[in-house]
Amino acid sequence: MEGILPLLKPKGMTSHDCVFKLRKILKTKKVGHTGTLDPDVTGVLPICIGKATKVAEYITDAGKAYVGEVTLGFSTTTEDAGGEVVEEVKVDRIIQRREILDVLQSLTGMIEQTPPMYSAVKVNGKKLYEYARAGITIERPSRNVMIHCIELLDDRDFFTGDNPSFKFRVSCSKGTYIRTLAVTIGERVGYPAHMSDLVRIESAGFTLEDCLTFDEVEQAAQNENYAFLQPIERGLLHLPKYHISDTVAKKVINGAVLEQPDNLPAEKGTPFVMVNQNQKALAIYEIHPQKEGLIKPVKVLAQI
Repeated sequence: MEGILPLLKPKGMTSHDCVFKLRKILKTKKVGHTGTLDPDVTGVLPICIGKATKVAEYITDAGKAYVGEVTLGFSTTTEDAGGEVVEEVKVDRIIQRREILDVLQSLTGMIEQTPPMYSAVKVNGKKLYEYARAGITIERPSRNVMIHCIELLDDRDFFTGDNPSFKFRVSCSKGTYIRTLAVTIGERVGYPAHMSDLVRIESAGFTLEDCLTFDEVEQAAQNENYAFLQPIERGLLHLPKYHISDTVAKKVINGAVLEQPDNLPAEKGTPFVMVNQNQKALAIYEIHPQKEGLIKPVKVLAQI
């Protein structure tokens, strides 16, 4: 059994909870997720089964898209609806649509984010949420993330009330904290804010329409029908491809270092997929970091 399962992650479960449950349903230990989703977040969570676990990191590195909701008027310790209130300010004016659109526009492109204290980022060997649960706040390293596109999903011209909310859709790079983005949106509108809802609608090309629920997976497994598993190649669509002959394919499967071809579709530091004539992904290669004119395997996916 091998392939990628696009799971519809339910609310209330961690990504690891999902892996644990699927190991029982599918009766296999070789199951891995492709990046953590907070318990309160629902949506697309690609799960790698069997040999597909070899490409989990590349799926994690791919772009993602979300539909989030910002609620203005108060911020929380966790930056989402599950945290304790930190700051509260009554929204005492009408917020115009143009204000929100301008803020969203200002957050498009490369932006800097500081990971929230309630996150899995490690500092000095400990996860930030471990410090947070102990009541310790520490300095966190900021990092750049890419917001490819962000749009308002609300047709109102004016937003009123003590705690107005609005939804947005965002397409972004890996490592983007949508909770932090929601807080930043609120701050730029002029009020403390938090992320009151979040659904991941896409990850590495998998969408909500591709996803199965736990019940659907369980039913299929009982019937020993594993057609729902997507091929490994589906999780690598975002990487450059290089097509090779059968002769070269044998060398690739053996993990050979090869001469760099002239028409390589990747730059130094960018992984690419070696694909045979049947469109099967055989290995992931990169330009050799030390030896000029050569390419080297990063991960061999196929066997002789």
